[in-house]
Amino acid sequence: MQRRPRGPDRLARFVDDPVTGATAELRPVRGDAAHKAYRCPGCNQGIAPGTTHVVVVPLADATQRRHWHRACWDHRHRRRPGH
Repeated sequence: MQRRPRGPDRLARFVDDPVTGATAELRPVRGDAAHKAYRCPGCNQGIAPGTTHVVVVPLADATQRRHWHRACWDHRHRRRPGH
């Protein structure tokens, strides 16, 4: 069994990654900290720089992190990824 890392970031929490099914850390990203554009796996649309969003970071492989619009993340159980 893999141990979940502990740290000072109280905003982070652990979730099941809807794409891989693995345990992942959910990290909020403030708009002023978002400097790059990303593609949301929830709606397959772009996330512009400066947009508040969340990052899902699989514990087993942090290079497979995915950036989601907050609304897409909140509604992920109601629809398939990419729609």
